[in-house]
Amino acid sequence: MRLIFSIIFVLTVVVSQAQKKDITLEDIYKKQTFRQDAVSGFRSMQDGLHYSEINTKGELVQMNFKEGLQDAVLANLKEMIYKGDTLKVEDYEFNQDETKLLLFTEGEAIYRRSYLKKVFVYDLKSKQLLAVHDQKVLHATFSPQSDKVAFVYKNNLYYHDLTTKQTKQITTDGSYNIINGNCDWVYEEEFEFTRAFEWSPKGDFLAYYRFDQTEVPEYNFALYDKLYPTDYRYKYPKAGENNSIIQIHCYDLKTGKDVTQDIGKETDIYIPRIKMNPFNNHLIIYRLNRLQNKLELLDTDGKGKTQVVFEETNPSYVEVNDHIYFFKKENGFVYTSEKDGFNHLYVYNLDDRKSKAITSGSWEVTDVAGVDEDTRTVYYISAETSPLERNAYRIGLDGSGKVSITPDKGWNDVFFSKGFNYFMKKFSKINTPAVYTICDKKGKQIRTLKDNKALREKMQEFNLSELELIQVPNGDGVMLNGWMIKPYNFDDKKEHPLLMYQYSGPGSQEVKNQFGGRDFWWYQMLAQKGYIIVCVDGTGTGLRGQNFKKKTYMQLGKYESDDQIAVANYFAKQTYVDAKRIGIWGWSYGGYMSSICILKGANVFKTAIAVAPVTNWRFYDNIYTERYMRTPETNMSGYDDNSPVNMVKNLKGNYLLIHGTADDNVHFQNSMMMVDELVKNNKDFDSEMYPNKNHGISGGNTRLQLYRKMTNFILEKL
Repeated sequence: MRLIFSIIFVLTVVVSQAQKKDITLEDIYKKQTFRQDAVSGFRSMQDGLHYSEINTKGELVQMNFKEGLQDAVLANLKEMIYKGDTLKVEDYEFNQDETKLLLFTEGEAIYRRSYLKKVFVYDLKSKQLLAVHDQKVLHATFSPQSDKVAFVYKNNLYYHDLTTKQTKQITTDGSYNIINGNCDWVYEEEFEFTRAFEWSPKGDFLAYYRFDQTEVPEYNFALYDKLYPTDYRYKYPKAGENNSIIQIHCYDLKTGKDVTQDIGKETDIYIPRIKMNPFNNHLIIYRLNRLQNKLELLDTDGKGKTQVVFEETNPSYVEVNDHIYFFKKENGFVYTSEKDGFNHLYVYNLDDRKSKAITSGSWEVTDVAGVDEDTRTVYYISAETSPLERNAYRIGLDGSGKVSITPDKGWNDVFFSKGFNYFMKKFSKINTPAVYTICDKKGKQIRTLKDNKALREKMQEFNLSELELIQVPNGDGVMLNGWMIKPYNFDDKKEHPLLMYQYSGPGSQEVKNQFGGRDFWWYQMLAQKGYIIVCVDGTGTGLRGQNFKKKTYMQLGKYESDDQIAVANYFAKQTYVDAKRIGIWGWSYGGYMSSICILKGANVFKTAIAVAPVTNWRFYDNIYTERYMRTPETNMSGYDDNSPVNMVKNLKGNYLLIHGTADDNVHFQNSMMMVDELVKNNKDFDSEMYPNKNHGISGGNTRLQLYRKMTNFILEKL
């Protein structure tokens, strides 16, 4: 009887598995079969009791945190009509008292973070629409008093007075070389912001950047859009080259007086942030030296004179981020620093210039979620339980009373209400799609907003494998974090080809107990075809302390590639891996790494794919490159010893090089110089170029074609 039952059970499993489908590229890149649900337009409202979101009807609605009931329809964003035309609203922003909205339409990407947009002010009471400008503008932002909107147009700073309906032009010298209120290319990309102005808390002055990029070298590429291609030119400072000269100005709205702030006589510096101190209405200017190992905060009341009120140094580089909160009721701030070897929370008093630690330990704080000044409590995200996970905590400013408010193992993102009585939590695990819930201040779940049930049910229709979190030793015996996907019909007695993916850039993280994006499905598709997929975060990646991350300083590519080669050698010894069929791929820094690996590890890797790779750090921008490598003049061997273009003679395996010709970030030049060396060394290779595509190589059928190219290359060459 047991034998019959076992046979029936096995047959049932086989039949059930046979009924499931394999994933196709069209499922992933065309049909959007595995689309994930998300909460659209979530904003906490000022009363702390409500939040706004955009529902499926396109209505902006006010929802009650406690009961989850809709209290009001604030606006129907699908029925916004201006001069007879229906607007396609892409985003919105409240003013301070939530009586008006900024509505953003017709977004036009410039670079990674900058978008030109048509902007309108919508009065929630009168239902009237007002155009901020008749052309597309940048960075439209309400004043704190909600009576004005500042914006940038053609590299000049303006504000529109909502009371008088008049527009005031603050700067007049904006041009190709002079940029006011907006970042130049390298600041936008590497300091990760683009709006380069701030309203003072009282709304009495505007602080703004002025970039003079006259001496910054120019880069150009062709856009194949006409009979004679358009020559696109912009300022791009490569490693060792000149930067923009920065000025910080404060414009007094009452007097019309514009004052340049004193940021020191040295001009070869960076100003990676400006912040406002709401306690005294002062401007705080971040000053960073060219080596990026000394950060100072300058305090000014906007009248020109400044004083250094904070300083931090580091043997390699100081991390600049937005993990900072300036108090409203006292003169100080909460911030994060790596000064004890791990990124932790500190509180700083601007009056006595003293800093005190709030958190400590061999783990890292990853974000400041908010500060409740009334209860003197900090809410933060950290990787305390594991570098692979994120949990939210609250702790007193004195370091007491630490409590986890999202104790579940996995990946927790939180978005707090005003007053911190509620928060929205986005939670996922490596094999489980995200669930969005509303929780009270203690972390107790009140209700579910989105649970991705449809996606979970769709996943049941396909032959999927679970990702396994693993650890693999590098050449020195240090255990590295990784994940692995095996074929759903995995047979450990059979040898399988292995494809490794990695990014490997400084401070990055690819191995997480978090549900993945679109490449997750591509890896599942490859696993269905018999491949094992592995990703391992090696030396230089983040969340394991400063020493682990900054070991790569001055020699990018060396330890990272050593680790990936060690990982490949480890798997080559496993009985279920075909040691002669190991491949590696990556994009951007990952493409740089896969290029090095097939050259340094010519006897280890059979195949490599490099998408949009850096091939010599001399070709990349100076802020990023010099942060980790200093200049080519002071670190020639660091640049030369780990550049793929200098290793081409070692190539033995199959190499596919992919790049967009209009890549403003990692220039097409990188791949062309690599091709030149491959030809000089008489090496065979494959390549694919994408006309007019930037670093993301997307749009239309592009991603489908790109991944089909890579898939076919893997099937044929690995």
